[in-house]
Amino acid sequence: MKTHLGMRIARPFVYLGLLAIVALFTFSSCSKDDNDDQHPSKTFVLVHGAFQAPYAWQFVKTKLEAAGNNVVVVELPGHGQDQTNPKKITINTYRDKVITAINAANGPVVLVGHSLGGAIITAVTDSIPNKVERLVYLAGFVPANNQSILELTTMDPNSLFGPSLEFSADGSLAIISNDKIVPVFAQDANDAVKKLLMDNNRPEPIAPQADKVFLKNPAFAGVPKYYIQTIQDHAITIDLQKKMIAAAGIKNVYSIESGHCPMLTQADKVSELLLQIAK
Repeated sequence: MKTHLGMRIARPFVYLGLLAIVALFTFSSCSKDDNDDQHPSKTFVLVHGAFQAPYAWQFVKTKLEAAGNNVVVVELPGHGQDQTNPKKITINTYRDKVITAINAANGPVVLVGHSLGGAIITAVTDSIPNKVERLVYLAGFVPANNQSILELTTMDPNSLFGPSLEFSADGSLAIISNDKIVPVFAQDANDAVKKLLMDNNRPEPIAPQADKVFLKNPAFAGVPKYYIQTIQDHAITIDLQKKMIAAAGIKNVYSIESGHCPMLTQADKVSELLLQIAK
């Protein structure tokens, strides 16, 4: 009798224990799935601008990867460590380098272009719109069909960029001296970022600035587009940014109180916006 009574008393506790384990497992699984749904992994392809190189994205890259994303930073020909002859570089040379990087990625990407990179990602997306999930301009040039960066810069009379340029003897390279690079690109930078800009300053291939971007693919219009404005920009002023945004019909617009390079001076804010856009 004692044995049967003990078994009758023990069974409910065993059942309760099993139910608790199942419930805990189910809750944990649901929580993980919910979290994955809220923060799915994305692939970001980041394109730098003129007079810069992949180093410009280093802080943002670290933060995006820490959030569980894949990040590809493209080194444009004639920039960073690349020694391509500047006389052989065109806007399509840049475009094709980015397309190669995207084709190597697994699935559609969030494509981000800073400054000159804005014109490049426009050309890229017109070529492979099905591979671009979202198109993000960070203080980027947004050319219309049959328009060049050079044409856009003539619409920006208050920019410090043009007046700061010098040119090589053969006209293939533009040069900004170290005493001007900081006021043009990052007047709001700390000393470490200013040093980064000066240490990595190298002449810029000039021909791509005059190359027109041709938009031929109707599917380009269907790719979601976003613009992050830089309010205190001395290189591409906020006035030109607003003109390009209006001309392109971009409705998703964000703003940062920064100079031209917030990915260096406000990496936390840029990363936060990119993660928000990518959701």
